[in-house]
Amino acid sequence: MTTPAHFCEDAAQRVTSVVVNIGQLNTVHDPELECKGPRRRGDMQELGMVEGAALAFGGDLIVATGPELKVLNHLFGGPDIPDTITVIDAGGRAVIPGFVDPHTHTVFGKTRQDEYERRIKGETYLEIAAAGGGIHSSVADTRTRDLDELTQLTVTRLQEMQSWGTTTVEIKSGYGLTLDDEVKMLRAARAAVDQTGIRAVLTCLAAHEIPKEYKDDRAAYVRLITEEILPLVAREKLAERCDVFCEPSVFTLEESVIILSRARDLGLRLTIHADELEAFGGAVLASRMGADSADHLIRIDRAGRDALQGSKTVAVMLPGTVFTLGLKGYAPARAMVDEGCAVALASDFNPGSCPILSMPLIMAISCTQMRLTPAESLVGATLNAAWALGQQERVGSLAPGKYADFVILDGSDYRLVPYRAGHNPVHSVFLGGQKINA
Repeated sequence: MTTPAHFCEDAAQRVTSVVVNIGQLNTVHDPELECKGPRRRGDMQELGMVEGAALAFGGDLIVATGPELKVLNHLFGGPDIPDTITVIDAGGRAVIPGFVDPHTHTVFGKTRQDEYERRIKGETYLEIAAAGGGIHSSVADTRTRDLDELTQLTVTRLQEMQSWGTTTVEIKSGYGLTLDDEVKMLRAARAAVDQTGIRAVLTCLAAHEIPKEYKDDRAAYVRLITEEILPLVAREKLAERCDVFCEPSVFTLEESVIILSRARDLGLRLTIHADELEAFGGAVLASRMGADSADHLIRIDRAGRDALQGSKTVAVMLPGTVFTLGLKGYAPARAMVDEGCAVALASDFNPGSCPILSMPLIMAISCTQMRLTPAESLVGATLNAAWALGQQERVGSLAPGKYADFVILDGSDYRLVPYRAGHNPVHSVFLGGQKINA
């Protein structure tokens, strides 16, 4: 069988750099699958793998991928590369798309290792929250931090994410829960993104919890979100999306509909923390409202799974959270892939329930604990994750016309990424064709 090469129409005129001596190139690209939406079922096994490959880019965009000789012949008329072209030697290593992490809470102040110990000793997530810990603890702390401090803390975390191969990330607010503090978080996120160069989608999660000062007047806080916070966020373009923590102990289905409908009217895209603590209809709501994604889904029921099967809403799995909390059951990722749901992976990096920001480790957990195959985990951490953010036209696969965001691994096989859990498999990371780490 002939291994295909893929080119932009004017690839030979646009090329400025070429990566050669790639032992195993996993493009996660197939033109016949692109029109179908996010990958499902057996299509999650298709990695567009090419052995003995090359990848070429012009500026920050990919212009060619395929077998090395085919690429060089097409671009340069033979195997000799002109001196004007920058050559990157992959040394026989594997290359994959940069990871896309579609669910993080990266802007915060203090860490919460005390709660980690309390959970080990037997307290539950809800018990800790009821005692003033959990989200409320981070809210109280975040409100004391100024913009510059939050920005610098976030910069450090984003740089660490990049060192693990993440090139696109989603960042939520949600530890402010006032107009000024939610805006402060989103401004800190944007400033940190600008400093690190990472690609990002920002999400307003003012509906992360009912703040203590509104515990006796929930409706007033919902009005604050819909009448003040979301209009300002949309007007000043502080975020692209709106999220709601839809659970009986947090925001009800009715409150979630009010908040999400207002966000949609303001031009924001939608996502939902859904069916994490119990089956509550969050996934059904996400599907019905056309949300980018429904996230967590640990307790998703049959109705939720059926809704996602027939929807472009991506099921974002957060196995690092279950791992960190020490819960007994993971979201039913294996069954959902088999049933035809579009499944993606994310870190859920946050100070309380998941301090993991390594997508390779998330892939490892998804394979061993959720029974995804290594190929499915890679698609879930790249292309399907891009679909979960509405960024599939720009990132998530190594296709001509997309950004040259790729990772050269330190081994010759992508399966080493989940296989060596805890090991950083990154040799080098390229963002828009620029190497960003040694």
